[in-house]
Amino acid sequence: MLGAKGEFVFLWGGGAAYNRRTKDCVRGVEMFAGIPVSWLIAMTVCHPACLSVERLLQDCKVSRTRRSGPGGQHRNKVETAVVVQHLPTGLRGEASERRSQQQNRKEAIHRLRIQLALTVRQPPAASLSSPWLERVQGGRISVSSQHMDFPALLAEALDVVYSHTFAMSQAAEQLHLSSSQLIKLLKVEGDALALVNQERQKLGESPLR
Repeated sequence: MLGAKGEFVFLWGGGAAYNRRTKDCVRGVEMFAGIPVSWLIAMTVCHPACLSVERLLQDCKVSRTRRSGPGGQHRNKVETAVVVQHLPTGLRGEASERRSQQQNRKEAIHRLRIQLALTVRQPPAASLSSPWLERVQGGRISVSSQHMDFPALLAEALDVVYSHTFAMSQAAEQLHLSSSQLIKLLKVEGDALALVNQERQKLGESPLR
């Protein structure tokens, strides 16, 4: 067992595992739960994209800066950009397009959670999450990219896709979806589909469209 409950264990391509609590680094790790370590950026009992905002922010640095932009001098004076950096991974989410600092903060957190969903991989849980099951009906799933649950659902889907070595029919079956619905979900966040297609290309598989 690489980490106790509640601890992050970070795995980078190249076979290095890092325990956030003990500060230990173990090298030479090639596989974890049947998944190549080269696909695992970070491991945690709970995927960071699934954490509550309050819990996620415990591992983040929030910065507020003024940014120039369209709208003239008045907007430049009142608009405050927000940058939220996830310290364990270095991933960032930022927003500056809103006049309200609170709105920019909310958007920056959402963008960070999307980046975490795209970047952090872990073996899927033994059973699907309640938010996932609540949204799946008749092999279909419906969720807006702006909904607060979207990053967690995207992370859950990608973990399953990676665990099945990008065999979409098998991944879709585990997710209680049709293959077309799974691909449609990935298309909601275009970078997700691009990531999967990159890995499929390495395996000699045709791209998803």
